[in-house]
Amino acid sequence: MSVRKPNFELLRIIAMLMIVTLHYNIHADALLQLGVPASKVQIFATVIETFCITGVNVYVLLSGYFLSQTNIKLSRILKLICQVYFYTILISVAMMMVGTYTVGSDDTIYKTAQYLFPISSEHYWFVTAYVIMYVLSPVLNAAVNALSRIQLKTVIIGLLIWFCGIKSIVPVMFVTDHAGYDYGWFICLYLIAAYIRKYDVVLFFNAKRSALVFLISSLISLAMSLALHYINLVRGGFIYYSQVPTHYNFIFTLTGALGLFSVFRFLKMKENWFANVVRFVAPFTFGVYLVHMHLEIRNRWVEWLESLIGPVPMDNVLFFAWHMIRCVIIVFAAGIFVDWIRKMIFDFIGRVMKDTKLFKFIRKWDEKIC
Repeated sequence: MSVRKPNFELLRIIAMLMIVTLHYNIHADALLQLGVPASKVQIFATVIETFCITGVNVYVLLSGYFLSQTNIKLSRILKLICQVYFYTILISVAMMMVGTYTVGSDDTIYKTAQYLFPISSEHYWFVTAYVIMYVLSPVLNAAVNALSRIQLKTVIIGLLIWFCGIKSIVPVMFVTDHAGYDYGWFICLYLIAAYIRKYDVVLFFNAKRSALVFLISSLISLAMSLALHYINLVRGGFIYYSQVPTHYNFIFTLTGALGLFSVFRFLKMKENWFANVVRFVAPFTFGVYLVHMHLEIRNRWVEWLESLIGPVPMDNVLFFAWHMIRCVIIVFAAGIFVDWIRKMIFDFIGRVMKDTKLFKFIRKWDEKIC
């Protein structure tokens, strides 16, 4: 059994922290608003936004990098789907028990469908895209192994032009562009990561240049966000394009993600207690997402934390930053703890049901697939 590399696992943790930070900014209503003069806190939040927006792409790149040389077993796919159901159903039941469930009489059927079919209904858009990518990974891996280097590169370039290139320069919203919130973009990222791993592609020569790519990409996205907001404020227009610099499939969001990914690829971590802690925590990061982005929680967790540590300070940058850091750490730590409990429950069920017909059938299919 291969040992998880701590440098990549640390990046997985950082990527999820970046994602939680993005959600904090959104639900704290701290980002720029078109047609409204920017406050210092909104400018600061936008700075954080443009540096953290790469988190989703990095998380998918990591998945593609490792899954592209892994035999995807039926048991792993089922475990992933069961993990999603564990949270969609259990959290809903818990919210009902404490009397904070938000479903109303007019949307009961639709919300019930979102809990019973969380992947099909995009209960979590990220999970829907990620699970589809995960299920398709054997097909993608077969394509990566069968195609020549030039063929695979051509496919990736074509996908990048379609998903990323055109939308990044044309200030018009296309019907087929979902801003990177879909499995099409995830598949593109998966193939990029698979290409990097298969041919051991060295991105940006070294860690320093990789960090510079990440920094410059983020600063360009920041400059564009601020400039487009100002132009809209003064002259109007750019209502759609002002949001493009923080889309997941924007060109500089991609280059920033590749730069950050490359930094940690060059990073050499010592084998010590910190590396072991990183290895322990990283596998639970997906659970952090599932907890804080549940339909019953996503729009309320900032409000709940306000009752614990005070309201979001919108008139002081330092106080806002301190509030944000505490909220992100609390949400991340709580998600890690809850998913650790979930894993113990799953492990217990696995031991109890190990010799049942169902589990024997799944193991048999794993052997056939592999």
